[in-house]
Amino acid sequence: MKTQIKVLLSMVTMFVVVGFSNLAFAQGADATAAVKASQSGWYAFAAGIGLAIAALGGAIAQGRAASTALDGIARNPGAADKIRGPMILGLALIESLVIYSLIIAFLLLGKI
Repeated sequence: MKTQIKVLLSMVTMFVVVGFSNLAFAQGADATAAVKASQSGWYAFAAGIGLAIAALGGAIAQGRAASTALDGIARNPGAADKIRGPMILGLALIESLVIYSLIIAFLLLGKI
């Protein structure tokens, strides 16, 4: 008797869940426009947060790279020529990552 009640309750629960999900996924033209409007807000939010994180991370990384290079030059002034080239290359690569995030932010804003 208990197993029959469990099976019956499971079937009723399954039909209720399937019935409500059909109502939730039934969209008309107005619902599609509302979904697109809410998605555009998330695209703008993602673009802003991504750009802010990339700019902050790039600034911190460039500051640490320059600080470390200048510490190395201060400790050994004879190695300044050997330190300057890799430092400039590293700074350029860090800056390119920030520019890539700017391009991605512009692409996300283009989806709005």
